[in-house]
Amino acid sequence: MDIIKPFDKTVKELVINDFILEKGTINDIDELENLYDKLNEYFELGTNYPGWAKGLYPIRETAVNGIQNNSLFVLKVNNEIAGSIILNHEPETAYDQVTWGIEADYKDVIVIHTLVVHPKYMKNGIGEELMNFAKRYSIEQRIKTIRLDVSIHNTPAISLYEKCGYKYVETVDLGLNVPGLVWFKLYELALLDTNVRVDNDCG
Repeated sequence: MDIIKPFDKTVKELVINDFILEKGTINDIDELENLYDKLNEYFELGTNYPGWAKGLYPIRETAVNGIQNNSLFVLKVNNEIAGSIILNHEPETAYDQVTWGIEADYKDVIVIHTLVVHPKYMKNGIGEELMNFAKRYSIEQRIKTIRLDVSIHNTPAISLYEKCGYKYVETVDLGLNVPGLVWFKLYELALLDTNVRVDNDCG
């Protein structure tokens, strides 16, 4: 197993200000698969906050499906994929169990999936930038609200989402039938809320 060398934190400003954020293409699939594997190897060596596993999730098919559905975006630093996010209109079944802040058909809702940051680029603002993009993209698409789910054990992600203004809705069982991955917190950013500022990023 390769040891991940952290990106030089002294160049944080370069990382978050000198990047390309674009839709993923078939040319990115191999690199995304490698990113997913590196990330899961990283979790194996420490605390596996999201409860993911190499070969189970996320995997190559995750990238393929996201790209085929035109919903996967990549953030590149120096032409290398530092992070990725999937934005679509496909909720988990358990989303129907709760009362959301905004009532809307899912054609008017963006659901965030598979937010990943390469271990090499962690703690350099990549996750925040991807979340900022998700908000800007949703506003441009005239989306009413953004929703997501996160494992109750994934405290770093929960902190990020709350920092970005997402409001806790409820905790549900997503029915994954995976040990340790039962309860997930649901969060929402209601873009119709007059208190949500378009220019208010979470970084």
